[in-house]
Amino acid sequence: MIDKNEPNGSGGLQVVAEPVRVLLLDDHPENLLLRSTILRKWGYLTETATTVEEAEALLDQIDIAVLDYHLGAGKFGTEVAAKLRRQHPEVPIIILSATLERRFGGPEDMHLLKGYSSIDDLVTALRSFEAKRRGKPVVVDARDFFYSRINMAMGEDVVLEILNGDGDWHYVNESCARLLERPREWFPGRNMFVEMPELADDWREILRTVAATRETYIDRTYRGLLNLPRKGEEWVWNVLAFPITLHNNETGVVLTARILQRKSGI
Repeated sequence: MIDKNEPNGSGGLQVVAEPVRVLLLDDHPENLLLRSTILRKWGYLTETATTVEEAEALLDQIDIAVLDYHLGAGKFGTEVAAKLRRQHPEVPIIILSATLERRFGGPEDMHLLKGYSSIDDLVTALRSFEAKRRGKPVVVDARDFFYSRINMAMGEDVVLEILNGDGDWHYVNESCARLLERPREWFPGRNMFVEMPELADDWREILRTVAATRETYIDRTYRGLLNLPRKGEEWVWNVLAFPITLHNNETGVVLTARILQRKSGI
């Protein structure tokens, strides 16, 4: 919300929060309806547009712009972003697109992955821009924001850890935290081999090799994983370790494990 001072009954000033006006541009009306409905429930006012022309006609009436990148028919939301930046450089711009790796090099302030970024991500981004407009510091946890996208792509049934080559955790998903019987917030900054020295013989060299050579490691044994299967069961796992550039530009490792098969009565 944007703060505005108004006189109160005792002669002083009271702070009145005006709803933030958000421009939503998307060539699919059903997407506009969904986003608009949800954002209104969060207290935002929305202006919707399905074309570049409709959006440009609203640029003087908004506080934040949320623009779909590809609009079809050779039109792009970045056209609106460029004009908005020239006319109102103070207005934050969020671009929604279908690929996280695209390098726009344009005027957008934030890039969210369309189809995977949840409405929670969009609301978080809007709240951050509101705080920035009020002069308050905005802190973004790059690890959780970025690495959670990998978890979405891999699936909820995957045990997922992201570490540097020395075994320092940067991120784990909920499945991993449950398997290792710790809260997720316990892991970042701790070292796997200090906390779980029984893993060192199996995984220290693997992590270092994957990070150094940027090769992928695959193992279908249960080697080195904790919480052995319950008595009377045999679990067949697929373990995959592949390299990733971490948020701090180090080369790290994504370590994943998925149960391929469970056999009872063994």
